[in-house]
Amino acid sequence: MLYLLTILENKYDFSLYKTISIFLISFFSNTFSAISGGGAGLLQLPALILSGVPYYQALASHKLATVALGLGGSLRNYKSLKNDIHVVWKILIFGLPGVILGASIVEFISEQYLYLFLGIISVLLAFYTFFKSDLGLSSGNNALNFIHKVRFFIFIFLIGVLNGSISSGTGLLVTMLLIRTFGMDFLRAISLTFFTVGIFWNFTGAIFLSRIEPVPSNILLLLIIGSFTGGYFGAHLSKLKGNKLIKNTFTVVCFFVGISLFIKSIISFLKIN
Repeated sequence: MLYLLTILENKYDFSLYKTISIFLISFFSNTFSAISGGGAGLLQLPALILSGVPYYQALASHKLATVALGLGGSLRNYKSLKNDIHVVWKILIFGLPGVILGASIVEFISEQYLYLFLGIISVLLAFYTFFKSDLGLSSGNNALNFIHKVRFFIFIFLIGVLNGSISSGTGLLVTMLLIRTFGMDFLRAISLTFFTVGIFWNFTGAIFLSRIEPVPSNILLLLIIGSFTGGYFGAHLSKLKGNKLIKNTFTVVCFFVGISLFIKSIISFLKIN
């Protein structure tokens, strides 16, 4: 791995420190994301922006890299997907139009309001999972009536809009929605989130965002390597340690994603004023 990073550093004229830093940030952020079901953007996106990558390029690069996260996580947990293929189709059919809409209107939306809204939701999710001690620790199959189905479709569409326009936290929202709607445990819900949000939603959003700004291929390659290996390793850990580790990690990641988004929102408001 170090040899590959050295090649990248020589080929693209990076400093070795910057090359290794981007890889490690990508690996560890995606490892935690693989365990919690989302939140890779908490570290990865700010790191790209601090490296001098413009926002839209950083967002598109992050989304393409998280496709590798989805592949890594799904590769480790693919056996758990076959029993929920009907849920997969629902998430894709009703979520992808939202992703396309969000990516299409991101240029016209004030980012600070999106950050503030999603920050509040993420912090509330953290407190909810912390105080709900049995949440997501056992798996069931809730029977849905018509109202439940319509509500699920609406929420999936709205989360898709958020996914297309900002980076952090939407995987966490989908994971929680699956747990609350279908009575899934964390491991089962996260497997579906990897496959649908990680691969299809993020790839679709990245394609639309890359039309705004081209994606820097040098950084993207580093992110893909870090995301895939981090995703596989995180999924492996969650499989070994079970739902208790996943729930605790989910709570922590939700909280820090929320705080991070609050800070982004405040900074955006200060820049305007």
